[in-house]
Amino acid sequence: MKGMLRCLRPLVLALLPLALLTAADHNWHSLFDGKTYTGWVDPTKKSPPGDSFTIEDGCLKATSHPRITEDLFTAETYADFELEFDWKISPRGNSGVKYRIQDTVWVPDPNAPGKFEKKVDAGLAHRLTQRPGRGQDYVIGFEYQITDNAANSDAVHNGPLHRTAALYDMFAATRDVTRPVGEFNHSRIVVRGDHFEHWLNGEKVVDGSLKAPEIAAGVGKRWGKESPVYNLLVNQPRRECPISLQNHGDEAWFKNLRIRRL
Repeated sequence: MKGMLRCLRPLVLALLPLALLTAADHNWHSLFDGKTYTGWVDPTKKSPPGDSFTIEDGCLKATSHPRITEDLFTAETYADFELEFDWKISPRGNSGVKYRIQDTVWVPDPNAPGKFEKKVDAGLAHRLTQRPGRGQDYVIGFEYQITDNAANSDAVHNGPLHRTAALYDMFAATRDVTRPVGEFNHSRIVVRGDHFEHWLNGEKVVDGSLKAPEIAAGVGKRWGKESPVYNLLVNQPRRECPISLQNHGDEAWFKNLRIRRL
């Protein structure tokens, strides 16, 4: 018996890392089956139906210039998590993934004269009671920026805080490791407590705290301390939140989405 145990020991030790890896993989679950909105709030089931996302070639696709500009939300909420996904953006396009979402607000006419931020403030103060047939459902949260760094006007003119993998308006990516427009990139977002990480194509490019001074500085510069958005993003009263894929009016594709709670 002792001889048999000695013979089995190398096999057990060899299989142990595989067993641990398999157990770790079981903590992940897919957020997209490639065919349906299972795991997401189906925009086609809303009233009136949403048109900002569709399913195409095994991808969740943000559509161009939808009638209703709105994000696609996970059906479940998350506090601490690790999210992986592949994405590609259209030429000159802009999109993103939002997390620790604190609120959403309807802006009936985002293209009307006046500052967009003031329209959001007004929408928070006077909420619509019914879902409109047009307009924008603006998401107040933290954004992993996705864009065409070389040709998108926001990325070109407003600098690193508005380029791919940045925590939009707050933390810039330390380097640009994006692939050419039209190719898929691989991203990872890690959120644990106040700490967050943004990864792009295997490299960690942002590492910071959601309570860092850069958060208050970025929010204050854009929104002003008197805005209710400032309180939501600086104090973050909500911790369990959905995650969303952004429609910014441009085509963007997402696939191989999976998540695990931490």
